[in-house]
Amino acid sequence: MKEKATLASLSPYVPGRPIADVQKEFKLDKVVKLASNENPFGFSQRVQEALAQSLTGLEYYPDGGAKALKKAIAKVNQVSEERILVGAGLDDVIQIISRSLLSPGDEIIVADPTFSQYELHAVIEGAKVVKVPVKQSSGEMDLEAMLEAITAKTKIIWLCNPNNPTGTYLPQSLIRAFIEKVPTDVLVISDEAYQEYVTDEAISTSLPLLETLSNIIVMRTFSKAYGLAGLRIGYAIIPTTVSRAFDIVRPPFNTSTIAQKAAIVALEDQAFIEHSVAVNQEELAKWETFLEAKQLPYYHSQANFIFFDVKQDSKALAQQLMQRGFIVRAGLRPEWLRITIGHAADNQAIKTILEELL
Repeated sequence: MKEKATLASLSPYVPGRPIADVQKEFKLDKVVKLASNENPFGFSQRVQEALAQSLTGLEYYPDGGAKALKKAIAKVNQVSEERILVGAGLDDVIQIISRSLLSPGDEIIVADPTFSQYELHAVIEGAKVVKVPVKQSSGEMDLEAMLEAITAKTKIIWLCNPNNPTGTYLPQSLIRAFIEKVPTDVLVISDEAYQEYVTDEAISTSLPLLETLSNIIVMRTFSKAYGLAGLRIGYAIIPTTVSRAFDIVRPPFNTSTIAQKAAIVALEDQAFIEHSVAVNQEELAKWETFLEAKQLPYYHSQANFIFFDVKQDSKALAQQLMQRGFIVRAGLRPEWLRITIGHAADNQAIKTILEELL
């Protein structure tokens, strides 16, 4: 049986290695995973308590419309429930959007580097991917160059803000000015997976733009700051003009009963989010101080990870770190590592190892 032609140039996504596998291979007592930008502080205790008390009704299919979760999301974000698309993590949301809107010959515009799933799903649908390099000095998305890259075939522009893997953030004034120059038939998608971690700007979301602009989608996830990566739950705020198409493509029961319940409770515990963000910001500052002292180029991050130049083979260095008990991410750019911000003791421990290896 022959695979779909558009898959020929693609490779499966390779996630970070499981902790148990690394422990077994290298005979380690402790392994710290800092490769996938998960929340090192876990998730809200209130979520754990709620799930322990509500593990009933699993013999039934989940609410396919995720009505209770949509109501909670709508309240927090002050949008109508009809504008909410819920998915099994943002990977699912990206797939739904791409499959609904992209046809062979269409084009999408992405930053380079950025989250790989935008490109993957566009290629699967037969669309062309136009990559616009981030600014070399700052790592920020080059919005002017993105505008210049728009053609009559452009269908979607993906803005990951803060961007993964650079961690860089663009102020909302720049995002608004950019979208106002984009043709109204081109959809701009602001992926705000790391939005909760932004501290450089008080209003760090593009949600207010939905009030006056019709060609924008805002995406959020419970996998990062909320610490629910294992449950796979995320959502998008969308124009009502595309809701029918998305509901046709979306699998009828794409999010589980447990994930929906957990997300509702997680939204209620903003104290947990505030704590996670505060500690993350404190540890990020320590990382920047360390990298400056070692004269290693890095990008100012507004996420829960930092991206920096190790001036050597980053994959080989990542392998050495793994052998010492730290799983990090290499391969996103030659000679650069992306490391999730962990607990203070773990951050200090990996810096000590890096001082030795570098």
